[in-house]
Amino acid sequence: MPEIRGCNIPDDVYYWPEKHVWCRPEADGTVTVGVTDVAQDLAHKIISAMPKGEGRPAKRGRSLGTVESSKWVGPVTCPVDGRVVEANPLMTSDPGVINRDPYGEGWFVRIEPDDWAAAAGELVTGDEGVAAYEAFLASEGIECGEAA
Repeated sequence: MPEIRGCNIPDDVYYWPEKHVWCRPEADGTVTVGVTDVAQDLAHKIISAMPKGEGRPAKRGRSLGTVESSKWVGPVTCPVDGRVVEANPLMTSDPGVINRDPYGEGWFVRIEPDDWAAAAGELVTGDEGVAAYEAFLASEGIECGEAA
């Protein structure tokens, strides 16, 4: 997994770097969405996470729910239009999983996308995704793991 400025940036997911969200298309046609390592690092210890429930509409640029840490409360921005088909049950019982494993067990929701091909075209992945995130981190002066 590539590491940029101390942040894990896997090259096998799609990113919306400015919103600090990632998504991964699944074999069943759904798209798993979560917050990036950068987001969890900036937020510090996650103390609460409240994703939208199953069946709720998902609209690109709108909130999929909220994440709260000791220093920040904010939305998880949706990267794709569709419908929420599953919220991660660990979000209510163990929201700190986002800090420990943001690209694995710390996923936020799964969405049935309206048009994945169109949505994917608005995101970055692979080497392009890593390079875009690297440029964003450099422009913002962000280093993961720095003490707040």
